[in-house]
Amino acid sequence: MGGVVVDDGPSGVKAPDGGWGWAVLFGCFVITGFSYAFPKAVSVFFKELIREFGVGYSDTAWISSILLAMLYGTGPLCSILVNRFGCRPVMLVGGLFASLGMVLASLSTSIIHIYLCTGVITGLGLALNFQPSLIMLNRYFSEKRPLANGLAAAGSPVALCCLSPLGQVLQYSYGWRGGFLILGGILLNCCVCGALMRPLVDPKKPKDDKGQEAAAVEKKPKAKLLDFTVFKDRGFLIYTVAASIMVLGLFVPPVFVVSYAKELGNEDTKSALLLTILGFIDIFARPTCGIIAGLKWVRPRCVYLFSFALIFNGTTDLIGSMSMDYAALVVFCIFFGVSYGMVGALQFEVLMAIVGTEKFSSAIGLVLLMEAIAVLVGPPSAGRLLDHTHKYMFVFLLAGTEVVLSAIVLATCNFFCIKKSPQVSEAKLEMAVAETETEQLNKPAEDEQQRSKEAEKEQQGENETEMEKDLEDKQPSSPQAQSEAEETPKDSEEQNGGLVANTETYL
Repeated sequence: MGGVVVDDGPSGVKAPDGGWGWAVLFGCFVITGFSYAFPKAVSVFFKELIREFGVGYSDTAWISSILLAMLYGTGPLCSILVNRFGCRPVMLVGGLFASLGMVLASLSTSIIHIYLCTGVITGLGLALNFQPSLIMLNRYFSEKRPLANGLAAAGSPVALCCLSPLGQVLQYSYGWRGGFLILGGILLNCCVCGALMRPLVDPKKPKDDKGQEAAAVEKKPKAKLLDFTVFKDRGFLIYTVAASIMVLGLFVPPVFVVSYAKELGNEDTKSALLLTILGFIDIFARPTCGIIAGLKWVRPRCVYLFSFALIFNGTTDLIGSMSMDYAALVVFCIFFGVSYGMVGALQFEVLMAIVGTEKFSSAIGLVLLMEAIAVLVGPPSAGRLLDHTHKYMFVFLLAGTEVVLSAIVLATCNFFCIKKSPQVSEAKLEMAVAETETEQLNKPAEDEQQRSKEAEKEQQGENETEMEKDLEDKQPSSPQAQSEAEETPKDSEEQNGGLVANTETYL
C-alpha cells in the first residue's frame, strides 16, 4: 500500500469540518444504522424461529445478544486492524463478512448455526465497519463534531424504521430463510460506505508525478497498535464502568417490545409498527441533541447531559413496565425514542471529549470490549427472567434500574472525582488557541526577517560585483601595457638601488 492509503493514526492534518467529511458522515450514517438497527430488526423473525426450532425466548434473544457482543467485544481487534491497515480496507472486508453471515444463516438447520452465522460472522462484519467509521468521523470533524455525531447516530433509527417493516414483509413473502438471504444482499452496501472513507492527506507534503505523497510509509515512526495508557485517565475509567452498567439494560426494551405487544393480543404487523414509531422519534431526537451538545456552554459539561439522558431513559423503562394495552406501549415508545436518541447521540461524543483524537482509536476498542460482557449477559438474562415469570413488567423494571444506576455512577463520580475537568479543558483550549494565534502573528515577522536577510545578501552580492568591475577597469587592458606596468616597478627598483650604492660610496 502507498502512503496515502495507510491510515495508521492521526495525520496531524486539521479536521476540515466539511468538504469530503460530509461523504464520510453519510457513510458513517449508513454503517451506524446497520450496526445498531440490525440486532433489533432481526427480532421480528424470533417468533418464526421459535416455531421452527422449538426453542424459548431466551434462546432467540441470544441472536441479538451475540450480534451486539461481537460489535462490542471485537473492539480491540478492530483498533489493531485500523492502526495497521487503515479504515478503508478493514471496512471493505467487514462488509463482505456481514453479507456472508446472513447468506449462510439462511441455510441453517439449527439455532446453533444461526448463532454462528448471524451472531458471529455478521456481527464481526458489522464491527469491522462500525468502529472505523467512527474513527474517520472523529478525524474529519472537530468544531462541528457534536452535530456530526448526532447526524451519524440518526442512522440507527432511520434503518430501524426501514428494516423492521421490511423484515416483516420479507417474512410473510419469503419466510425467514428468504428474508435472511435478502438482508445479506442489502448488507453489501457496507462495502460502498467503506470506499467513502478516504484518509486525510497533508497538502503541504511533497507529491510525486502521480499525485501521491513522496514520503514513504516505512519512514514514519511505528504507532502503537493498541494504546493501554488510556486506563491512566480517571475520566475514561469512570466512563467505562458507567457504560458497562448502561448496556445491561439499554438494548433490552427494543428487543422485547414487539413480543410484548404480541403477548397483549395485537397483530404481528401492528406490533412491529412499535419499532417504527420508536425509530421515527429517534430520528429527530439524535440530531437535535447533537445541536444542543454543541452549544458553547453545554459542550464542556456534556457528561452531565449524558447522565440526564440515561436517567430519562431508565425512568421511561420503569414507567413503561406498567403498560397494559397497545396505546400505553405507543406512549412508551415515543418517550423511549426521545431518551434513546439522546443516549445514542452523546455516548461517543463524551468518549471523544474525554480521550481526544489521538487516543480515540484505541479507547473506543477498549471500552467496547468492557461493554461486551454486559451486552452478552443483558438480553439473555432478561429472556430467562421472562421464561420464569411470564411477565414483561419485570423485564422492563430490571432494564430501567440498570440504566438509572449507570447514570448515578457517571454523574456522581465525575462530580466528586473530576469536577474541575471542564474548566481544565477550556483552559487547554484557550492555550491552544493562543499558541496558534501567536504562531500566526510571529510568522509574518519571521518571513519579514527572512526577506531582509535575503535582501542584504543580494546587496552584498551587488557590491562585490561592482568592486570586481572597478578592479578590472583599473588594470591594463593590453598585454603590452601589462608588460610595461611590470617593467616600471623593476626600473624604479634599479634606480633606487643605484642611489643607495652611490650613497654608500660617498660615505
